[in-house]
Order: sequence, then structure tokens, then C-alpha cells
Amino acid sequence: MTAPGYTLFDTPIGTCGLVWHDEKVVGLRLPESSPPVTRARIVRRWPPAKEQAPPPGMQKVIDRVLALLAGNQVDLSDVPLDFGAAPEFHKRAYEIARKIPPGQTMTYGDIAKRLGVPRESREVGQAMGKNPIAIIMPCHRVLGADGKMGGFSANGGIATKRRILQIEGAAAVSAGPLFAGLDRHRN
Repeated sequence: MTAPGYTLFDTPIGTCGLVWHDEKVVGLRLPESSPPVTRARIVRRWPPAKEQAPPPGMQKVIDRVLALLAGNQVDLSDVPLDFGAAPEFHKRAYEIARKIPPGQTMTYGDIAKRLGVPRESREVGQAMGKNPIAIIMPCHRVLGADGKMGGFSANGGIATKRRILQIEGAAAVSAGPLFAGLDRHRN
């Protein structure tokens, strides 16, 4: 069994990291305060991972993520992912969230209803907060009730979530009170 590989790559939101094992993505790390901090987070989360040039299939994934973060409507739902030992409930929630197209959003409650557990929106939020494959598994497209941002566990928190949604052109957050103060948080 081979060790996972990873690489860092620059994006419009900062230096991200992609982690893969065999032909599947196992992690996409959003930017930390600096590339060395992003690298350290990856090594802590995936200890056997080795930094290396991405194989052609993973470079294509990176190129598609870059296109999405450049404002293009890129569908990443076909990228092969491996959530490892994540709880089955999380995997089912991720499966629904992966179907949300760029520029659109869904609420935690909507996903809970689709899972057949309408009172478990909080659990859906917890699953999104543990998502190891940001952007490709688009937890940033999942909002709280009434379009509220909810939480976002990545560095930069809700400001990062808003920024990605704004790049994607999400109508639910492109104007109005949800974007109040966003200019303070831009890179």
C-alpha cells in the first residue's frame, strides 16, 4: 500500500493543499496563515503523506479547482473522493451536498430532510464541519436556516466561506446583509 501524496498550489484565496491516495482525493486543505502552516496541517492530518508533484489525474483536479476559484462554473461532482473512516451519516450528507451546483446553496435542514431525518440539521452541520475535502465536497454551499452563513471550520471562518460563494456567484449571498463587512476580510 502506497503512502498518500500531497502538493500545495496557489489559488485566488491563498495556498491550498491537495492530498490523494491512489486515484482518489482524500483531502483538500484551504489556506492557512502561510504555506508552511498549510503543509504542517496536512502532515498532522495525514501523517504518512509525502509532498510530491501531482500525478496527471490529480493535476487535472487542481486545474478544475483553480478554474472554479477563478469564477468559472465548474462541476467537481465527478472527482473521485475517499472519505475513509468517516461515519456513514457524514458520507450520506456529503453525497447530497456534492450535488449542489456552483453558485447555488442549500440549507443544513434541506440536507437533513433529504436524508429522512428532518430534525437533524445540527448533525448535518457537524458533518460539514468535519469535511476533509473542502471545495470539491462543497460544504461552503451549505447554509443555515434563512440563508445564514452558519459556521465554517476553515481558516478565516465565515469570511472564507463568503469569499468562495462570492467567487461562485451564489445569489443567496451575493448581496445584502450576509455580505456586510466582507470587504474587511478580502485578501
